[in-house]
Amino acid sequence: QVHLVESGGGLVQTGGSLRISCARSGRIFSSETMNWYRQAPGKPLELLATLPDVPVSVPGRFTIPADSTKNLMYLQMNNLRPEDTAVYFCNVRDYDYGSSYWGQGTQVTVSS
Repeated sequence: QVHLVESGGGLVQTGGSLRISCARSGRIFSSETMNWYRQAPGKPLELLATLPDVPVSVPGRFTIPADSTKNLMYLQMNNLRPEDTAVYFCNVRDYDYGSSYWGQGTQVTVSS
């Protein structure tokens, strides 16, 4: 019912910036959140931000830009650090039916 595709990941140097995208198709629920998560190697999934720009962690460095929509959501990441290396996922959590949808993730690697 919801298809999410992340893109824009890659290799970036410490201090650099990257903007990743989540393209969405399918249903939009009346009660839902759309979120960015990441998972670093050996670490649990971490909630980063929720559309509209509600930062949960990494405040000040990671933001959801104002031109993000539910069909195309971005994550702007600035001043990247090696510890930001992770797979970044887009997620839709639907409260109408209690479902959760995930993209396949996009790898971000920050070199020191």
